[in-house]
Amino acid sequence: MSAEAVVGEFIRRIEAKDLDAACELVTPDVEYDNVPMDTAYGPEGIKSVLGAMVAVDEVEFRVLRQIAAGDTVMNERLDRFRIGETWMELPVAGVFVVNGEGFITLWRDYFDMQTLTEQMNAVAAAQG
Repeated sequence: MSAEAVVGEFIRRIEAKDLDAACELVTPDVEYDNVPMDTAYGPEGIKSVLGAMVAVDEVEFRVLRQIAAGDTVMNERLDRFRIGETWMELPVAGVFVVNGEGFITLWRDYFDMQTLTEQMNAVAAAQG
């Protein structure tokens, strides 16, 4: 699989909320740098961060633009999380590096923390 295909499959598995399956596509020492939050390492680190994100009703990583060059895939996404009838939307820029064996070795996402906080507050207010 190409690096772009690996990343696409990784995203599909996250959207399916199957973190075990998603983590089959990463190396044991994968670095997940969730800027501006902390960096996590390994499949268990990814699961510890994403566990709360996928404990919602629906997950969608809408890829708006993507480019791949060799082992590197960069995308601009709108990560969406539905809780009840309310959607939380977070603009994200992602960088992935895939090794020659087809496993993700680096996943780095950039997003604005204030936007995330505002979205979480809006969801909380809608839930009453």
